[in-house]
Amino acid sequence: MNAPLVAASLMPSLAERAIAPAFLEQLQARFGAQCSTAMAVREQHGRDESAMQAPPPVAVVFAQSTEDVAAAVQLAAQYRAPVIPFGVGSSLEGHLLAVQGGISLDVSRMNQVLSIHADDLTVTLQPGVTRKQLNEAVKSAGLFFPIDPGADASLGGMCATRASGTNAVRYGTMRENVLALQVVTASGEVIRTGTGAKKSSAGYDLTRLMVGSEGTLGVITEITLKLYPLPEAVMAATCAFSSLADAVNTTIQIIQLGVPIARCELLDGNTVRMVNQHSKLDLTEGPMMLMEFHGSPAGVQEQIATVQEIVTDNRGHGFQWADTPEERTRLWTARHNAYFAGIQSRPGCRCVTTDTCVPISKLADALLDSVDEANAAGIPYFMVGHVGDGNFHMGYLIDPDNAQERETAEQLNAQLVARALRLGGTCTGEHGVGLHKMEFLVNETGAGAVAMMRAIKQALDPHNILNPGKIFAL
Repeated sequence: MNAPLVAASLMPSLAERAIAPAFLEQLQARFGAQCSTAMAVREQHGRDESAMQAPPPVAVVFAQSTEDVAAAVQLAAQYRAPVIPFGVGSSLEGHLLAVQGGISLDVSRMNQVLSIHADDLTVTLQPGVTRKQLNEAVKSAGLFFPIDPGADASLGGMCATRASGTNAVRYGTMRENVLALQVVTASGEVIRTGTGAKKSSAGYDLTRLMVGSEGTLGVITEITLKLYPLPEAVMAATCAFSSLADAVNTTIQIIQLGVPIARCELLDGNTVRMVNQHSKLDLTEGPMMLMEFHGSPAGVQEQIATVQEIVTDNRGHGFQWADTPEERTRLWTARHNAYFAGIQSRPGCRCVTTDTCVPISKLADALLDSVDEANAAGIPYFMVGHVGDGNFHMGYLIDPDNAQERETAEQLNAQLVARALRLGGTCTGEHGVGLHKMEFLVNETGAGAVAMMRAIKQALDPHNILNPGKIFAL
């Protein structure tokens, strides 16, 4: 399988569109100070956390309401100008790059929690609300939203990329937790998908179509989500292993035995060292599992006893427990900062990130061989995994001015993805396709399935203005 080198082959094929001066004039007339053409603002909105680069958008519109979004999209449709939705900029696969020009539509100011329906275990909010903000808003009702991709991402962005994260092994992904959406279509029409009901058999499932569409089919302006009761008891634990293989086998056995573990994370020795340095911790520098258990006090103790036995059988050691909120927060903050710890470990570097997900029985084959390849290549890297559901991430830390390092990182990415596909997995468990994995999508789904996706895109966005050049080329 040949992987595209984004800088070398993808970017030149995505031609920037000419933007009519009248379009910018009308945007500025409609939005005033909410529309910025300042270079600093454009550059901020013209990059994400990926190592890819493209020219910035020609303008940034800061929407404050659904009406603002609809007005901006209607003007863009009139002038055939691309629109790239923007939340907090934490995506990893080039989703936010203005590869065909156009405007960035920033919804971060649409950040209101509109209604909390505690009796129904649901909440309705605007797309700029972040996951931490949401959990602060609902905790007084004894509820929480479990989807945790690490970054304090916006809920609109999490819907758009079908995010998951550390709690997915127990609570699922955004796909399972979004009940309804309000969406502005490519023509500027406002539609609603889904209801507050837990299930429906009414027509096509447009909510699931939008969740994971990466801003290519509509701009999300309102979201209804499932909530969960705060667990009665929560316990976190870390344990160390002498080998990565022992840690991976422990994970597989925990899941195959049906232990209802809430979080099951794996860090390799490189990552633990970087996290220790970044977060001033003293974790044992070697492969490490970081786990969390939710439930009743008795249920949590039962889970812990089972997991301890499995860990011991696999030569795990050094159990450390965190049962206070402060201790747990410290541990999980360190885990969530693994990306930044990696970046800091090599000043001036950029991170070529990738993730795959495989059936749990194939996790050892996929992960261990990928780590061996990275070690042989000699490029600094980190590895973290939401391994409870077969998902893991590699971050290759490259000198952005070294073409050979970039090529090596992309080759490692290609080999990792090819292996996952051979094992019955996917090219991305939660990052999304964006720019970086467009060719891998074809390898995973086949040309016929991608052709069907293109047909949907062309039907809903005939002028290709919504985040064009992402997921697949038209």
